[in-house]
Amino acid sequence: MTETQAISPAMPGNRLLRFTAFLFGGVAYLTFLFTILYAIGFVSGLVVPKAIDTGAKSGIFEAIVVNLALMSLFSVQHSVMARKSFKHWWTQFIPRSVERSTYVLCASLTLLLLFWQWRPMPTVIWNAQEPEMAMMIATLSFIGWVIVFTSTFLINHFELFGLHQVANNPAGREMPAPVFRTPFFYRFVRHPIYLGFIIAFWAAPTMSAGHLLFAAVTTAHIFVGIMLEERDLVGMFGDEYRHYREQVSMLFPWHKLS
Repeated sequence: MTETQAISPAMPGNRLLRFTAFLFGGVAYLTFLFTILYAIGFVSGLVVPKAIDTGAKSGIFEAIVVNLALMSLFSVQHSVMARKSFKHWWTQFIPRSVERSTYVLCASLTLLLLFWQWRPMPTVIWNAQEPEMAMMIATLSFIGWVIVFTSTFLINHFELFGLHQVANNPAGREMPAPVFRTPFFYRFVRHPIYLGFIIAFWAAPTMSAGHLLFAAVTTAHIFVGIMLEERDLVGMFGDEYRHYREQVSMLFPWHKLS
């Protein structure tokens, strides 16, 4: 998910419409929770009925084409709908209070489609033979997910996923203007959420060809997303964010990337 937080003023209209928007935001958030929990199982191959290396077999060419198409669909949806110009156009047709929830719901549904239609590519690229090493790598992946969730709460989890906006709406309260903050992880890297995803995707005790394709393409998407998001953040916070970008590395605290 993008770390840029949307500004969603209260929706005008009667109480029924505002309550409907609140329910819509709740459904979008619950869909997101289900999707992100399924994503953990999908990548790690635990609990879920269909994981990254399971499902109906297909030819390698079909698997590559379908999987790339699914990831491209998510990448386009996730990046385009997060842009300020799209939000400006989109909120001519939907209330501003549900703009973020709509984005979250669309992203979740696109990911669920990916999980459903993903074609396994089970050829093993590497495999940690020693149980201790396999456990260590699996634990590192879990740490990545912890970084993801912790980072969202550091910057206002409920606003990031649209609940804050729809909760303010029934009371007729407008969302406050965004304030630039750098709590905890954000003092060491500019994008800890994305760092957490990269760790979670690449730390695999057994890396299949399909998992490698998933990790490589999503990592490329992350770097493109960072470029677009930082442009938006500079537009929102100006010199304050430029100074932050000069002082704090993009993803890895021990190496300045830009």
